[in-house]
Order: sequence, then C-alpha cells, then structure tokens
Amino acid sequence: QLLPEDIREPLVNHPQRASLVEVVLDLGRQPEARFQGIPAGEYLRKQEVTPADLEAAVAAVGDFGADNRAGVPGTLHRISAIRNRRGAIIGLTCRVGRAVSGHIAMLKDLVESGHSVLLLGRPGVGKTTVIREMCATLADEYRKRVVIVDTSNEIGGDGDVPHPAIGGARRMQVADALQQHAVMIEAVENHMPQVVVVDEIGTEAEALACRTIAERGVQLIGTAHGCLLENLIKNPTLSDLVGGVAPVTLGDEEARLRGTQKTILERKAPPTFPIVVEIRARNFYVAHWVEDSVDQLLLGRMPVVQVR
Repeated sequence: QLLPEDIREPLVNHPQRASLVEVVLDLGRQPEARFQGIPAGEYLRKQEVTPADLEAAVAAVGDFGADNRAGVPGTLHRISAIRNRRGAIIGLTCRVGRAVSGHIAMLKDLVESGHSVLLLGRPGVGKTTVIREMCATLADEYRKRVVIVDTSNEIGGDGDVPHPAIGGARRMQVADALQQHAVMIEAVENHMPQVVVVDEIGTEAEALACRTIAERGVQLIGTAHGCLLENLIKNPTLSDLVGGVAPVTLGDEEARLRGTQKTILERKAPPTFPIVVEIRARNFYVAHWVEDSVDQLLLGRMPVVQVR
C-alpha cells in the first residue's frame, strides 16, 4: 500500500509479478520494477517520481533506523532509503521478501551435522531466504532452541511479532547495527540457545563475537557477502571466520622439500565456521570443508568441494 495507485496497479496485473525483486523510486526519475532473471528493469509509468510520491510512501512505512532501513509490519518486505546531504529522503528501494520453501533440502545434511555453517553469495542471490528456512527447520523439526539476531528485521519481518516463516525460533531485534556483536553475545549469555542465527556478518567485532559463540559450543548459522571462499580469505575483516591467514617463514630445508618460497601463508587457527556454502545461484550451491579448502587454496591448489 505504500506505492502510489498508478504504480501499484501495473504491478498487481503484471504477468511476472511472482518474480518481482524490487521497486525503485528515485526522485525525478521514472519508477522502475526489477524482476528475477530479467537483466533490464521495467518502467511502471511515464511520469517521474515526485516529492509527494516519496512523502506518501515514507508516511506509510514509518520510521527508518540508523541503517536507513524500514519494514512493513507482518511482512518480509524491506524498504531502504537514499538521503541527500541534508538528510531528506530522495530515493527508496522497496525489496520484496518472500517465504520460499525447498532450499533446505540441498543443505539438510549439513544442518543436521551440528557444525556451524556460513553462507556466502552476492546480494540478492537468496542467502536470507535460505537462512530463514533453516531457522524454521531447526526450531520445529529438530526442536532446538534457536535465537535469531535480526539486525534490520529482514529474517523475521518487521513488527514485534515475528513472521510465521521462522517457525518457533525466537528473534532478538537490534536497535543499532553497530551493536550487533553485543546483541550476539547477549543472546548466548541470557537465552541459552543451541543455535544462533546471524545475517550479514560484516565487521571485525562481529567476526570476533562469532568465534566467542562457537567456542562456547553453540552452533552458528550465518551469512556474509562474497561470491567465493577465496574472497573471504583475502578479506582482512572477515578472514578470521575461516581461521585467518598468517605469514610463516620456513627453514631452507623445509622450503626445499615443499618446493616453495621461504615465506608462505598458512591458516593460523581452526575456523569459526567449519562449513562454508557458496550460493552461486538459487539452485546451485558449492560446499567446502573449510580446513581442507583453505589449506589447499593457500598452497595454490584446487580444493575438493561438493556441488549441490
């Protein structure tokens, strides 16, 4: 209901409505709809977006958080704002959220193992959709105590009552995205979870909190941006999630036996997440056993992976 009537009407009757990804409203430009599997967007009307259109949409959404995100209560939709230098909203990205089932079938054995699992993938590939179904499966099917640390209410939806898509999992909201790491530790100390779920791990403090939680014997399910495991190894902020990398100086004899230079890179610690799954596409996953894959990649070799 936050879209103007002349924008909403074409979407309601659109033949590709089921594959709608987002609607973009930028001041002074035509409103645009973007669909899954279609590279180019589609303009929804000839008239450009006016300040009145944006004001009406913002009034329907309510307050935006410090991360410039808001939601629609009772749904999984996410509204993100673009502001000018004076703080006024000049653009909105209205992202469609859906509870889609079936993805867990390709990862069920990994979830059952009890190991912590990290999902990697580019934005929009479906990481949050998969993690949401994992929450419901762990809570309802395996009867585990699951606590979700929901930074922008993207997993459990907006509002105080979480969306039914997360099943019996509990949800902790985060007032300030910069304090997500503190809420992660609070979840473990106060609510005795068997599983902690975190979306979009992105800072060094959050990576450290993940290690602290894993060392307490709690299973972690998380996501991070990055297409491949190699991206994570090279990311100084998040490399600790897969054990971190440190330079090591070898003796002459050892370097000769290995056929390498005297200074090489090695994994410096056990990984926080023993399993990493690269989501290459919505139905194409690549699973790594992290210790083996990281060691092989640092040696310049191709790791053995599972393609699902």
